[in-house]
Amino acid sequence: MKDEKLTSIIRNSTLELIQSGTFKDTYLIYCRKSTDDTENQKNSIKYQKLVNKRYVYEEKLLLANITVAGFCTDGIISEHHSAFKQSDLMEFIDGRFTFKIERPKFQILAEYILKRYFKGVVFLCWDRASRNDLDSTLIKRLTKMGIDIRYSLTKYEKTSSGILHQDIDGMFAKHHSEVTSEKVKLTQRNNRDNGICTYKAPAGYLNNGNMENKPIDETRAVTIRDMFSKYADGGWSLHSLSKWANEQGFTMPPVKRRRTDEEMLADDEEDVRLTIEAVTRPINYKQIGRMLGNRFYTGKLPNTKSEWITSKSHIGLISEELFEKVQMKLRGNKVSVHYADVLPNPYRKMLKCEFCTRVYTPYPQKGNNYLGSKCPTGCKNTVKSLPALKIETLIGEELQKLVFTDDEIVEMDARTKTCLVVLNTRRNKEFEQIERRKKTIRENLQFMSTNQISLLQTGNYTFESFVSEQNKLNAELKNLSQVENVSDEAMSKVVEDIQLLSELLKDTYIVYKNALPLEKDELIKKIFSELTFSQNGLKYKCRSGFECLESRFETDCDPSESRTRLNGLKTRCPNR
Repeated sequence: MKDEKLTSIIRNSTLELIQSGTFKDTYLIYCRKSTDDTENQKNSIKYQKLVNKRYVYEEKLLLANITVAGFCTDGIISEHHSAFKQSDLMEFIDGRFTFKIERPKFQILAEYILKRYFKGVVFLCWDRASRNDLDSTLIKRLTKMGIDIRYSLTKYEKTSSGILHQDIDGMFAKHHSEVTSEKVKLTQRNNRDNGICTYKAPAGYLNNGNMENKPIDETRAVTIRDMFSKYADGGWSLHSLSKWANEQGFTMPPVKRRRTDEEMLADDEEDVRLTIEAVTRPINYKQIGRMLGNRFYTGKLPNTKSEWITSKSHIGLISEELFEKVQMKLRGNKVSVHYADVLPNPYRKMLKCEFCTRVYTPYPQKGNNYLGSKCPTGCKNTVKSLPALKIETLIGEELQKLVFTDDEIVEMDARTKTCLVVLNTRRNKEFEQIERRKKTIRENLQFMSTNQISLLQTGNYTFESFVSEQNKLNAELKNLSQVENVSDEAMSKVVEDIQLLSELLKDTYIVYKNALPLEKDELIKKIFSELTFSQNGLKYKCRSGFECLESRFETDCDPSESRTRLNGLKTRCPNR
């Protein structure tokens, strides 16, 4: 405990020195051992450190002599990660495009040199810095900003030829990774189709690092055969089999625990991996269930088409007949519970997370109802669970806001009178234009009726096109007449409907306040089409017909649109 506290104090003091600008004239060395480059010893961490330190000495650069746990040792950053991988997590924030950097130490390095805590950084070559487009763009951008990025094995001139040279190196580095990835995938597919095991064999077989040979683990194979036989004979459950197997001393193959974040960021990551001991654990009923359903034990493998074929890497522990008998027992013991009716919990599928849109699911606890959301890792929402009573209160407050106050009604009436004056002037101008257009259409129809024969004889119209043109003009004339029928009374009627809806909602709030949870749930779903929640509060969207209360005085003195929005209003409105 004292060692951890001392390490934390040293780390914090070093970070304070970095942020104060003490090392602004120094360089860092970045070394990366790619996980997809295991055969290339030239790019080993040891080789990169040697070449980069020699380059720093020959160029008389000042190396930052600092050690930060999980980042660097004596100014040298060592990272075991593939630079070919890039995150799919990208987003736009306030007009800026952001993406996630998969290499944790490289991300810290980019942040530090961007803030000018260091003068620059030394890489072995371009493909040790990046092999994907996003990271390459970041490195080029940092270079344009004046940060000194150097490479031990090459030098890029600050000219168009130097930029071309850099782009070519980046293109070949990316191409090399893509070719390597394609070769690995193709080899795995071919091996699987040829009956070779390309993955870790289950308990009962030994994984000795050879895909073509998965020998039987004699210490576990006997117990596994007995488990299949006992379950097929009946009278044994998965729980009883797990208890029996543990009594026989059966354990699962040894497995190393997952490394901690600190161990993954350690400079000597490979050495840390070797110090973690593999441990064996007793078997449980879930693992037995997976084993009994695995056809691998019959000596077969799934190919790329998910078809089971005879394996060339291992031999079966049990026969096909025994395996099928076990499958029949497993299917017979499966019991699916289907509810005739969904449990009547209020607010089901109603509330969603504002950021990830996961649904808040209702659940009872200690006599009270709660709403909980299983947001994915990285979701910005900090409120994963809340009492249902809180949501009821917040929704009630929003219902009150939808109701017009007396002052708002007075203001609406005043605005309506003003809008009617503006509307009248505008409508008069529109009527003049409509009347001129109607006059033109009538003249065209009269001309076509009078000169029908001559128009057909001269070939200006065929009989079909003549009839079509007449119908088109008559339809336009009819539409213009309908437009004229929209009167000033429409605006007053719309306002009356809105005020009526407000009065109905005022009564609805009184009903809502005294209703039971399931009754509140029904009222909420009639008024709101969408409800989202986070630490930022409750947000909502009203259903069609209620938007007019949400938008308040956003009318533009055109009754036709508002009238359309209120169609069917009385049928959607809650009863008094």
